[in-house]
Amino acid sequence: MSKKLKTALITVCLLLTVTVVYALAAAGGASDPLASLSYLTGTFMDAVDQQVEEKLDAADEALLNGGGDLSGGTAATWAETRLKEGDALTGSTGTGVLLLAGSVRVTFGSGAVVDVTTGTTVSSGSTLTANHRYLVAEDTTAVFAVISKTAVVDYQGPYAFSESASTDYNAIAAALKTMHLFQGSFTGYGEGYDLEVAPTRLQALIMFIRVLGEEDEALAYTGSTPFTDIAAGTQSEKYVGYAYSKGYTNGYSATTFRPSQTVTASQYMEFILRALGYSSADNKDLSGTLSNALANGVITEGELSALQSGTFLRADLAYVSYYALDAVVAGSSQTLEDVLLDKGVFTAREAAEAAALVTSSRK
Repeated sequence: MSKKLKTALITVCLLLTVTVVYALAAAGGASDPLASLSYLTGTFMDAVDQQVEEKLDAADEALLNGGGDLSGGTAATWAETRLKEGDALTGSTGTGVLLLAGSVRVTFGSGAVVDVTTGTTVSSGSTLTANHRYLVAEDTTAVFAVISKTAVVDYQGPYAFSESASTDYNAIAAALKTMHLFQGSFTGYGEGYDLEVAPTRLQALIMFIRVLGEEDEALAYTGSTPFTDIAAGTQSEKYVGYAYSKGYTNGYSATTFRPSQTVTASQYMEFILRALGYSSADNKDLSGTLSNALANGVITEGELSALQSGTFLRADLAYVSYYALDAVVAGSSQTLEDVLLDKGVFTAREAAEAAALVTSSRK
């Protein structure tokens, strides 16, 4: 390991320590501080330096011997990753963690983990607060495990990842993006996937148009809409106006679309069934939508159970859309994927690349 990298890592730990000094001083008092300045800048910093050096030396030896854990190492600067339920990041002295989206629980047998943002320690078993920075204290090994379907985490310092066998919604979103069926938002992290939030009516409609293979037609639409809550001259107007002109949607009312209102599993599945020809905009009763999807082979029993419980998220929207590609279009022998291939929405090579990304099993 180079001297330059070692210096960078030690500098990172020093910066983290200084942050903790100020946070702890603010949380405590001059006469009764939570931790003394001499301890943090002396004993603690010495321990950080020693343990960082030990980990770097061990990494060097592993690399020279051609081995080592490829899922671990030491991040000299903040790095970002997407994780799925059950995945875990293990950190030791000097590891910093920042949760950007999703839910993560930290556990440790002894020692301490500090919420640097508030200047307080957290107990083992605590759920992290989004956008708070956490620091693993000396002589501590902490496990940060994902307890939501997906999560986005920043990390710095010594780390090791372990992967679960749970559904990989992140890979599914990446696969859809490879086939030009899913795009990120303007969110500046997690590739903009926003899998941790509920989809809106506008997002669901756009996804519906994509799985129809008609996005180019929608973006070329030059008409208007009767909905007063859709801004004129925007891409939203193109998507909504096109869908309305084709009879794909009637809006929320005669004059409103409510683009920001979230959708349920049944509401989005109704769009998928329309794309496959098993329903139409004439259907106003969605109580049997999920059962209809099961009967027509669009979802499995396991997926039906999962969609009937919990909040419907963009992760679920991506999942349903991806596996809908395997469903047979009504009145034909073609799958939805076959139809989109014929329309040139994506190529056979892109479909193969997408399939290779998804290694988790279907529910």
